[in-house]
Parts: sequence; C-alpha cells; structure tokens
Amino acid sequence: MGTSSFFHPAIAFLMTAVALPFLPGRRRWKWLLLIAPLAAIYAAFTNQPGDYLTLSWLGQTLKLGHVDRLSLIFAQVFAVMSLAGILYSLHVDDKGQHVAAVLYVAGGFGCVFAGDFLTLFVFWELMSIGSTFLVMLNRTRESVLASFRYFLYHTVGGLLLLGGLLLRHQALGTFDFGPIDPGSAQPYDFLILAGFCVNAAVVPLHAWLPDAYPRGTVTGSVFMCAFTTKTAVYVLARAFAGWEILAIAGTVMAVYGVLYASMENNARRILSYHIVSQVGYMVAGIGVGTAIAVNGASAHAYAHILYKGLLFMGAGAVLYAAGTQRLDELGGLAARLPWVMVCYMVAALSISGMPIFNGFISKNMTIFGAAEAHQTWVALGLEVAAVGTFISVGLKLPYFAFWGGKPTDWKRSLKPIPVNMYFGMGLLAVLCVLQGVFPQILYRYLPFPEAVHEYVPWTAWHVLQSAMLLGFSGLAFYLMRHVITPHKALNLDFDWFYRLIGLALYHLISRPMAWFDNIWTNVWNAVGLRGLMGTAFGSVFFDKGVIDGIVDNTAYGTRGVGRVGALFQNGRLQYYLGLMTVLALGVFALFFYGVL
Repeated sequence: MGTSSFFHPAIAFLMTAVALPFLPGRRRWKWLLLIAPLAAIYAAFTNQPGDYLTLSWLGQTLKLGHVDRLSLIFAQVFAVMSLAGILYSLHVDDKGQHVAAVLYVAGGFGCVFAGDFLTLFVFWELMSIGSTFLVMLNRTRESVLASFRYFLYHTVGGLLLLGGLLLRHQALGTFDFGPIDPGSAQPYDFLILAGFCVNAAVVPLHAWLPDAYPRGTVTGSVFMCAFTTKTAVYVLARAFAGWEILAIAGTVMAVYGVLYASMENNARRILSYHIVSQVGYMVAGIGVGTAIAVNGASAHAYAHILYKGLLFMGAGAVLYAAGTQRLDELGGLAARLPWVMVCYMVAALSISGMPIFNGFISKNMTIFGAAEAHQTWVALGLEVAAVGTFISVGLKLPYFAFWGGKPTDWKRSLKPIPVNMYFGMGLLAVLCVLQGVFPQILYRYLPFPEAVHEYVPWTAWHVLQSAMLLGFSGLAFYLMRHVITPHKALNLDFDWFYRLIGLALYHLISRPMAWFDNIWTNVWNAVGLRGLMGTAFGSVFFDKGVIDGIVDNTAYGTRGVGRVGALFQNGRLQYYLGLMTVLALGVFALFFYGVL
C-alpha cells in the first residue's frame, strides 16, 4: 500500500467535519476551515498518477486513491472551488452548515479518486447526505420539503447505482471502476448509467435540481452548483465515454435548460436550469467520445465550476442584501451593488462564451469536438443553446436584477455584504479571466495531452464567430426585452408529470385500500367483534370457574390442614406424650385384632 506520494484531500475535509462541533468560540474557529481547501489544492497539484491507499476488505480490493490525468483535473478545480466557497461562507456562524459543506466536498473528492465501485458508492452517498442538509439548513418550510424531495431523488439514483454494481460484480467478479464498452454493455451497465444520470440531471431526471438549489442556503447553493453534477460528469467520462446515447441526451439537456431558464423569474432558479444546460455540453462531449471532445467536456467542467460558482455567489449576494431573488422585485441596484454587478457580469460573459473569458475556450472546444466527429446535429444544438445562454443569463438576469429600466433604488434597505463574500467572488472572477486569456493554464492539465493542440481558440475566425453569435443574441434581447419580462408564475417543468404520476399512484393505492377497509370494517362488526366478545366471556368463565376454583380450593384446603396442624403444635410436653400414648395404643390394637 503506497502512500508516500499521495495525500487524499477528503481526509482533511473529514477531519474538519469531525472537529468543528468541538471547536470553542464564535469567530476564531472559522479560520481553521481554510486548512482543508489549502491542503486539497496542494494535494491536487502535487499528487502523481498511480494507485494508492489500496485496501483489502471482506475479500474485496478497494482503491481509495486512483490517480490519473482525468481525476487530477477534476480534483484541481474541486480544490479551488472549495477554497472560494469557504471564503464566501466565512461569515456564517452556523456550524451545521459548515459541517454539511465539508462532508459534501469530501464526498466529491472521494468519488474523483475512487478506483472501484464500492468506494465510489460510499462517497457518492456521503455527497447526497451532505448536500441534503445544505438545502434543509436554510430552515424554511420550502427548503425542508425540497430537501426531502432532493434526498428521495438521490436515494433512487443511489439504489440504481448499487443494483448495477452488485449485478456487475456477480457477473464479472470485480468492482473495478473503468471504461465500459458500449458494444458489449449488459443490463447492469445501464442501471449504473441511470444512477449516474440522476446526479448529472439528465432530462427528464433533472427536476430535483431547479427545485432544490434555489431553496438552499445562500452559501450552500454555491457548493452544490459545483460538485454534484460535475462529479457525475467525471464518472460518466471515466466509464461511459463514447456512448452515443449521451451525445443525444447532452444536446437535449443543453437546449432544454436554456428554454426553461428564459421563462424563469427566480434568479437562482434561472441559474439552476443553466446547470442542466451547461452540463449538457459536457455530457454531449463525453458521448461523442473522441479525445478532443472529452478534453472539451473536461475543460468545460473546469470552467463551468468557476463561472457557475461565481454566478451563484453574485445571485446569493443580491439575495443576502436585498432579501429577494425574484427579478420582478429587483432592479435599480447597479449603483448600490457595483462590485457584485461586476463580478456577476464576469461570470455571465464567461458562461456566454465571450472572448477573453474561460467559457470561450471550453465551450467552443466541445462544439469543435462534436463537429470534428461529424456529429453535426449535436454541434448545431449546442450552438443554439449558446444563444439562449447569453440571452437568459448574460442579459436577462443582470438587466432585470441590476437595472430593469428603473432608476437607482435608493429607498430599498440593503443588508451590508460581508467582505469575505467579495473575496470569494474576486478569486473566481480573476480565474475566469486568466483561463480565457491564457488557455494553456487549462490545456496543460487536460486528460488527453496529445489532442490539446487540435483546437486553437484564439483565431480570427473563432473570435469573429463568437462576436457575431453574441451580437445577434444581444440584438434579439434588446428587441424582445419588453416581451420576456419576468412573471410570478412557477414553471413546474417535469414536476408536472411527477405530480401526475404521484396522484395516479395515490388514487391507485388509496381507493382500493379504502374499499377493502370498508368491507373489513363491516365484516369485523358483524363477525369479528361478536367472536371476540364470545371469546372474552369464555375466558372469564374459564378463569373464574376452572382456574380460580382449583387454585382457591387448593388454597382453602391447605389453610385447613395448617390450622389442624397448628392445634397439635402447641409446645406442651405432656400433650405430646399423651398423643404418642394414644397412637401407640391404636397401633397395638391394630396388631391385636390382626389388622396389621
């Protein structure tokens, strides 16, 4: 078991989770939260490829530290995001939120370095538990209900994964976690794929995401937007690269997410739908399966974690200050929250693929990979999604949140934003720009180094193409800005079908059960109750007439014998001598008359 050149980042976060409840004071312990992410950054950038922490347990070989270029690039961005997220949340006094967050992050690192399905499953479920509490600890009725629905979804996904890996072990005799050939896939492989797709929010298994993320805590949703779906992207890239069904599913996700985001009013719900859309790019790239496409998916996951975390930080800061995340209730805040607006716009332009921002590199690389693999419809679908992304996240959300055609809102009471929230946003904003201007920062860590030079982002054509796409999208928004104004209605999305199925099952089960209950009640009243009363009367008769008679008469007889015996035991010697004389004469008489 080699450990000399490997440190598992999950260890630092698990130790933090154990220690936090016992740390005294109200302020000083918060700075200890930075130790784990700093240790994770060091480990992610210094760990070398290989297999570490190999354990034997119940006849199985568990690999807790499988390190290669694919796992390292995800570990690196997870580590950076954990630092930014903890910086952003340092003002929070609730230790429960911090414990849930570090457990959640530990689960993500555990999944990234898992070399077998059993290890993966344990950390997979740890992520589910930690993220559930990040929603629940917002402590509103809506957040508690959303956390239960969230946990139910992920329990189903975990059961699909568990069933698939157990059946796979039964068939192959191994829990090794590696590529699965689509040409020889078995039913258990599709169960594993379904379990992964739940966490990846693949349509129509995505409804948990826009339901839970807007209802989580301000800081909890920042963590959640980065880890759950991107961990799913990682495991899909590890096991299911080249599966064409994923290319189709990813394209559907990309287009579907922006359509619903364009209709939303809730800022964090808009961003949640865009997680579905942007993860669709990654899933599509994995489905295409070529080296450049998987590189694009990995790069886009890296960029997405940075700019999506920044988007949720910006929306969370507005919610923290103004007390609402509804666009129809906002506007006129640009002058009052200028740095929040600037940081948000960096992220908005990044997700839109604007040149000099990291989304310009990763998004176009993924589309290029699909086009090079002659997946024309996939490439076109991703381009269409790019238009919707810029309109909804790059223009609609900031316009109605910070401007909205309203004068500066000086009357609104704004809660001061803690300085640590600005530090978290600033860190991610700088990284979004650095990766866009210097793509080699990202290229050097991609999983297929031999393919990194197939796509050169900074060419006149790529810049002009992006400029034209964004320019026409901006013109479309300007012409339609009075048409796509926010509305208060809640879009149920696939929740409509889930609720319909739930009601159908309710009526299917409750009505026959109610009918049976009515019949059983009548039968019981007519037969069962009378039989029970007859049994009760018989029990009383048996108890009084038989049991009590035997026990009581035995007791009475014993008492009479005792009283007679007491007469003879009076303690007088002459009485005993006389009694013995009478008994002796009696015995003599019996002998005399021949009786004995």
